[in-house]
Amino acid sequence: MIYPEIHAFIDEAVKSFDTIPAERQAVLEKISAYVQSSLDKSKNPELIYICTHNSRRSHYGQVWAKVAATYFGFNNVFTYSGGTEATAFNPNAITALRSMGFKINQDAEVSNPYYSVKFDEEAIGIICFSKKYDHVSNPKFDFCAVMTCTEADGECPIIDGAQVRVSTPYVDPKKSDGTPEQDKTYMERSKQIATECLYVFSKVK
Repeated sequence: MIYPEIHAFIDEAVKSFDTIPAERQAVLEKISAYVQSSLDKSKNPELIYICTHNSRRSHYGQVWAKVAATYFGFNNVFTYSGGTEATAFNPNAITALRSMGFKINQDAEVSNPYYSVKFDEEAIGIICFSKKYDHVSNPKFDFCAVMTCTEADGECPIIDGAQVRVSTPYVDPKKSDGTPEQDKTYMERSKQIATECLYVFSKVK
């Protein structure tokens, strides 16, 4: 069962789909179509969320897409993330997820730790760490590449093995680092990506 705090947020977020502009909905529905097509072929849909540093927006995509798929009953959807370079899962992004009800554990004090992100007591934690999009832990064929920043979209003109490539750029919350708006900005971006992931899976039957 999804943790109550996260479930309560989702219950409100699904009421706000009409705030997503029509042109943005059309782009998001390309991801829905990929998921639907995979399920219709009895395949497990695989989504890789990609941004430059694989530290903020792409991890939000990986986490919230899995939560959204689970919420709508699609337990055989697998989500991943990657970047054009590896850095680390940003602490401010982690703080925002924790404040929304996720339970996050770090495996070691290293420069690029592995984190287990749990949203459901019965589900296995989502493993998050920074990596390049073609890392060995990510799928190699028939996946959907979701580009979450304009920089990564431009730097990756071809994503080998992707069945579908969709560009859904988000403003980088990094711009608020070290300012009084930091926590608010990270929370806003997390909620935006969450709502759009929920919209994607609401269109899958």
